[in-house]
Amino acid sequence: MSAYACEPNKGSEPADGWNWALQMSRWHSVWVLTRANNRPTIETAPQADGQGQLHWIYFDLPRWASFWKEGSRGIQAYYYLWQITAWRIGARLHREIGFDLLHHVTFGKYWVPSYLGLLPVRSILGPLGGGESTPRALTGRFSRRGCWFERRRDLVRTLADLDPVLRATMRRAGIVAATTEESKKRIERLGASRVVVEPQFGMNDEEFDFFGRFPVRTEKPFRLISIGRLLHWKGFHWGLEAFARFHRVCPESEYWVVSSGPEAGALKQLAAELGIAQRVTFWGRLPELADVYDKLAQADVLVHPAVHEAFGNVCLEALAAGRPVICLDAGGPSLQVTEACGFKAPVGSLEQVLEAMADAMGKLYRDPEMRRRMGVAARERARTAFHWARKAERMNALYETVCETGQTVTREHGNDHVQ
Repeated sequence: MSAYACEPNKGSEPADGWNWALQMSRWHSVWVLTRANNRPTIETAPQADGQGQLHWIYFDLPRWASFWKEGSRGIQAYYYLWQITAWRIGARLHREIGFDLLHHVTFGKYWVPSYLGLLPVRSILGPLGGGESTPRALTGRFSRRGCWFERRRDLVRTLADLDPVLRATMRRAGIVAATTEESKKRIERLGASRVVVEPQFGMNDEEFDFFGRFPVRTEKPFRLISIGRLLHWKGFHWGLEAFARFHRVCPESEYWVVSSGPEAGALKQLAAELGIAQRVTFWGRLPELADVYDKLAQADVLVHPAVHEAFGNVCLEALAAGRPVICLDAGGPSLQVTEACGFKAPVGSLEQVLEAMADAMGKLYRDPEMRRRMGVAARERARTAFHWARKAERMNALYETVCETGQTVTREHGNDHVQ
């Protein structure tokens, strides 16, 4: 298993790498290649041995290359070089041990190749995301910084698609798991023979029990919340615009925004221009994760209008906490949210997005019983579709398929999409 990012008790990609390693060791002897920086937290975790099934291989690039990972600008270059070194170590280990299957887990961007996929071993890649794009109707609706980011992101993906190593690893993979339908289409264009949709993240029993203790909120005022880095593609400016429309019919309502980021100033200015500054609270970056969850417990509904998110872990947390979610019908959140537990705004036009979001806010405000019913459905949805144990069972079935059929797998449709 290739898991560059892999640490217990962390979020995002490190949690992804850790949980896939832990879960797949329920059935298999798993050798995990990961960074040496991860060693202290892994070896102090009580589950690190996987009951004798987990074996850890730690390595980093030479000291001279460490400057690449300082800050965020050079991390992709450092990761690319790390993957080349992983191939050399993986080749040596394969000669010594003889692996049945390679599973590339993190990083989970489809457009960064895993050189380990070039080894003469059956392989599974993913879940991989990054194929999600801003819906055409919303293109150009960002700040100057945001528009520049989108153009650069599109250019990077276009150039990466020409990478012969990326294309080779996709073609050689028995199965590629994509985080969304958008990523699935891009991966198929690179030559992957079979692509299934499997959302990126999940939760364990301890996490479900924690969020399951969040009480149903009955207090006033009606409160909406958005949580996440204040980046242009998170779409919080559309959340504010929709709230301004809703606020006209429910002036006592509130909107909380939690975290910080480069768009903070623009969002505060927008709230003032919309005349809702007195009803919007920007909490900034809170010191502890427990403080974030405390704010979620004090809200009725999560608003998360991200345009190209591979998953959206905050949506899963809100569902597990029994909070309905309002999102766009795009990217990872649209796979998490169903009609039973939230609202997905269609993205035919910006006006359609704003009207649908404001309408959803109004329906949830006027009908407390609907909020309660959706909250119950949200908890059930989270446990049924995103429990790590169930995700691992689905992945193990893919392991067995690839090992039984070898590398030549015909493309299938219909049952490939995990709901």
